[in-house]
Amino acid sequence: MRLIRLLSIASRRQIMLPALKVALVVGTLLNLVNQGGNLLSGGPINLTQMLLNFVVPFCVSSYSAARNEMRRCEE
Repeated sequence: MRLIRLLSIASRRQIMLPALKVALVVGTLLNLVNQGGNLLSGGPINLTQMLLNFVVPFCVSSYSAARNEMRRCEE
């Protein structure tokens, strides 16, 4: 039941938009760090790693914001 509530809160616009912004910034930086040489030289890019570099920060940011919202509402 808590998972469903957490997912419901995480899917709210006021949670998702900031999480997308965080994912864009952090994911871009992670891709530059992890694959910068290949990105700049035109070498092969690991698309799975590139996608995960955006998905993981999005999940962390949205989970954190949703947990904080759940805790705030419980008080």
